[in-house]
Order: sequence, then structure tokens, then C-alpha cells
Amino acid sequence: MEASWQESRGAFADAARWFVDTVAGVDDRWDRPGLGEWDLRALVGHTSRSLLTVEEYLGRPAAAVEVPSAADYVRMTRALAAQPAVAARGVAAGEALGEDPAVAVAGLARRVCALVDSREPGALVTTVAGGMRLGEYLPTRTFELVVHTADLSVALGTAPDVPPRAAALALRLLSEVAVADGLAGPLLLVATGRPSFPGFSVL
Repeated sequence: MEASWQESRGAFADAARWFVDTVAGVDDRWDRPGLGEWDLRALVGHTSRSLLTVEEYLGRPAAAVEVPSAADYVRMTRALAAQPAVAARGVAAGEALGEDPAVAVAGLARRVCALVDSREPGALVTTVAGGMRLGEYLPTRTFELVVHTADLSVALGTAPDVPPRAAALALRLLSEVAVADGLAGPLLLVATGRPSFPGFSVL
């Protein structure tokens, strides 16, 4: 990722703050539909893991870099993300947030953002895909926070107004993955509302 550590930390903090603010708007609707088989509690639980894994992995230093970049991480973990266990972990994470998930999420975000601020981008962490530098792993968490907070916003009937720094970093990572997979053409056609992909255009 071509982002400074300050920019990356700021984008992560912005995404975390947006997540916290959006979760605060759930009120008592935790059992309403969220995303797929998840209700809102499970969707929030899954999204909260974008914070929890940063804390967990920083507690497991890696010996070497095995995953060079954020885009490599996304491509290497796609099969894992599609496994049924992911859905089950989302439900469990939602239940673990307790009687007041909004308060739990706010506390988690404060704790993890402070932890990230205390570390250097070169810190080696052991992720599910292998050893990575924190500076490369963090954008993948920002991406997850952005995408799933947008899911949450849609489920709540509100506009997914992604904070600018977080949006820029997430879109940058998405474009890197698309280019690496040879999907830049379809992505550009979708984003520009071409006849084969009607209904949306950024132009």
C-alpha cells in the first residue's frame, strides 16, 4: 500500500469511529436482519473482529514476513472468508458483546486505536495468512470496517457515508486486488455505468 503510516492510522481510526457511531444507531433492533444469515448483532460482532484481530495479532509477533502486502493478504484469505465457520464466529462475536453492544464496541475501538498508535508500522504480526508487517495488515482491517459498516448502514436504512480517508484507503486496496486478479476492466465498467453494468456510475 502506498500510504504513510500516519495516513493509514488515521484512516483506521476514522473507520473505527464511523463503526462506533453507526452501531450507536442500532438502539434495540439487534435481532433485525443484518447481512445474509446474520442479524444486526451478528453483523456488528463480525465487524468488531476487524478490531479484535489487530489486538490479538499484535500479541503474537511473527518471526518473518510471509505476506508482503495488504492486497496479497486479501487474495490469500478469500477462501477462508467463504467458510461456514466465519458466519458462526460472527454470531459468537455478537453474543460476546453482551447486554450493551454499542458500549462494548466503543470501548473496544478506543483500546485498539490506542494500541495501534503505540506501535510502529514495521512491527511483525502473525495473521491467519502468515507473518506480516503491521503497516500492511492494518489497511485490510480498515477495508473490513468500511465495507461492513456500509452493510450496517444499509441494514439500518441510512446512507453509507464513509469517512474520506478510510474510503480512499479502502478503494485503493480494492483497486490493487482488482489489478492483481486481472479484473480492472470489469471494475472500471461497473464504476462508470457502462451498458453491460447499468445502474451506477461515479462519473
